[in-house]
Amino acid sequence: MSERGLKLEIIKVGRRLYTAGLAVAKSGNLSCRLDDESILITASGAALGQLKESDIVKVNLAGGKSGAGPNPSSELPLHSLVYKNFTAQAVIHCHPPLINGYFAVAKRLKAISFETKFYLGDIPVIPQETPTVTAPAPVIAALKTNNLVILKNHGIVAIADKFQEALSLTEALEEAVKSAAVARLFDKSILDNLDLALKEDLKRNDPAYTMFSRQHIQAIVDLVNQDEFIAQKGKELDLTVKLAIKLDDSGEVFKFNFEKGKIIKLDSDSDAPFVISAPAPVWEQVFLGKLDSFVAVTQGKMKLSGQLGQLSKWYVPFNRLFALFKEVKIK
Repeated sequence: MSERGLKLEIIKVGRRLYTAGLAVAKSGNLSCRLDDESILITASGAALGQLKESDIVKVNLAGGKSGAGPNPSSELPLHSLVYKNFTAQAVIHCHPPLINGYFAVAKRLKAISFETKFYLGDIPVIPQETPTVTAPAPVIAALKTNNLVILKNHGIVAIADKFQEALSLTEALEEAVKSAAVARLFDKSILDNLDLALKEDLKRNDPAYTMFSRQHIQAIVDLVNQDEFIAQKGKELDLTVKLAIKLDDSGEVFKFNFEKGKIIKLDSDSDAPFVISAPAPVWEQVFLGKLDSFVAVTQGKMKLSGQLGQLSKWYVPFNRLFALFKEVKIK
């Protein structure tokens, strides 16, 4: 897309955020990658709901602002680090009121719908002590586990390959917060036990294994086959399928052969209707329990060969499976 085309898209997104009540007055900033060396970012003091082309500044990632015109947003250091650390093409930073209010008093999102779990996952919350993000490193680290991050008492940062994807994450979180708040008006106590079965933690003192070694994956298989919840849901949902996981760096593959919730065989090939693949840093976050596998797929951090819609019919037992990943320690 041309530079002018990208500017017009930024203007469109700014109006959408303003219309949805996710950005007011002169708060928030937007940026997108122009090429390998440059980005476009909204100007300091620009109102996202009333942007003009002159309110969008071209910035060289190595040298700073290019040419005359207004100064870029004060959040430029954060935006620049995103583009230097990720392949993301667009960044949204805004201050949604319901999101800010919710996370001012809550440490994590109470997800009450499968859509929230599936697309948002466990959203990192990073403390903020200044009006501008003066310590972007923790935010960058958090974005490695989720494309959406909460800046406590400040706002959100969403990154994606397209503005629409980042916008969808932002809108979905605002809606999820709204649903959680409304549900608590009806019955506060019932929310405390939602997904209890999915979130039970097993207290184990197992040894640590080299990630993606045969011993590591076999330990996961043993744990899965001992799990009563997966066994129950596996029978109810006829969890009979082949699912392979692949380490991109080495090409190492392990295939789980499920039969009614039990893994009856562990193979070392990718001949399966569903193959989940990712580089080592991403798998490490998954095995440490910092990154939800379903969310990683929907946000593009992991690749899925096969239809996510077909796999999602076993969402509940597979969500438990991925939760058990972190119970096997890695070196």
